[in-house]
Amino acid sequence: MTNSIQFNKDYPKITTSEAIFKRAQKLIPCQTQMLAKGYQQHSKGVCPIYLERGKGSHVWDVDGNEYLDLTMGMGPMSLGYCYPQVDQAVKDQIEKGMNFTLIDPIEVEVAELIHELIPNAEKIRYSKAGADITSAAVRTARASTGRDQVICCGYHGWHDWYIGTTNRNRGIPKAVRELTTKIPYNDIEALKKALTPDTACFILEPVVFEEPKPGYLEEVQKLCKANGTLLIFDEIWTGFRIALGGAQEHYGIKPDLATYSKACANGLPIAILTGKADVMNVMEEDDFFFFTTFGGETLSLAATKATLLEMKEKDVPTKSAQKSAKLRDGFNAIAQQLDMTYVRSIGLDYRTMITISTDRGNPLELKTLLQQELIKRGVLWTGFHHISHSHTDEEIQYVLDAYQDALPVLKKAVDENTVKTMLVGEPVHPVFRNLGIGQH
Repeated sequence: MTNSIQFNKDYPKITTSEAIFKRAQKLIPCQTQMLAKGYQQHSKGVCPIYLERGKGSHVWDVDGNEYLDLTMGMGPMSLGYCYPQVDQAVKDQIEKGMNFTLIDPIEVEVAELIHELIPNAEKIRYSKAGADITSAAVRTARASTGRDQVICCGYHGWHDWYIGTTNRNRGIPKAVRELTTKIPYNDIEALKKALTPDTACFILEPVVFEEPKPGYLEEVQKLCKANGTLLIFDEIWTGFRIALGGAQEHYGIKPDLATYSKACANGLPIAILTGKADVMNVMEEDDFFFFTTFGGETLSLAATKATLLEMKEKDVPTKSAQKSAKLRDGFNAIAQQLDMTYVRSIGLDYRTMITISTDRGNPLELKTLLQQELIKRGVLWTGFHHISHSHTDEEIQYVLDAYQDALPVLKKAVDENTVKTMLVGEPVHPVFRNLGIGQH
């Protein structure tokens, strides 16, 4: 009998997953297209490697085991797997076609909807992935200002201009690496020091898990404007989650440019660049180029339209945030009751995660043990709480009950110094080392 969403005496059998993985090792470097989805973030030998279907907030692996998913594709599944309204919109569009010789009117329809929802969306462009659209924003800023230097704060994808600031910078020319400066969040003095007459833009995630200090974003905007530097909000995570209009609506700060992707289309590939007209108009010039074959692909645009209309009609950001906050606060109450000061859930209501301090052992090993205990209870977990509209209050309570059972196991192992010996599979890996960069 395959495991299900309940306490299971044994870990799930994952023989089919492991057989497919052996095939992947021969052909696919790292065996995954997204590092956070790979075995590196899921205890190898215990957690499934391959999923084959999902419905609502549940997923099934290739061996038939069922899980309650707290990661939701690393964020894109904002409404839930196989969400009827979105799936129907895609099916309807398939009947019409998906990529034409000329422009489909749905490009305009979606742009009008985005213009209505996002404060700075005077002009809109599309692409397929978050990294592509943040790179488009940086190029637009450079073209608009005639400057080269970039300041960044957060995670912005795999392209050269950003990834050159991390320890995964092999293959990035030194000249490219020298054009981008990374600074800490909530540090105005660091921004003042980094700004130069050649700074084209400051691109930052307006919020991740740490709240901006009072006045921080306002001061950021003021400093950028005074320096002739464009302000870019990377809203790949905050967009349509913290509010329908993203962080710029939530905080009342209208950046020059903003980027969106994960929550837009309930899992279909799309990314959106919005901006003020005077900045975006540089795209009209003959010496500027940002065009892509699949930018106007209609299935993703149909999914975007259906997703955003559903979010608007049902106030999805508010409802999902309420459930996420209940999970965060409930976890912290359990940890406090157990006097486990080394674990806590952090983040704003819209997106939370579990942190484990280093003072009670290797945090990756502690995380792996907790992941093992949750997988036995049918919860697929990588440390994040990415709550979709499909997660029910009963499912949130189920996860809290699973934490209530699992955390005492972790506490006992920590107290008795047996964490490492209790690991059945391999410990999870960090994505970036020594840079304070989370997994996105």
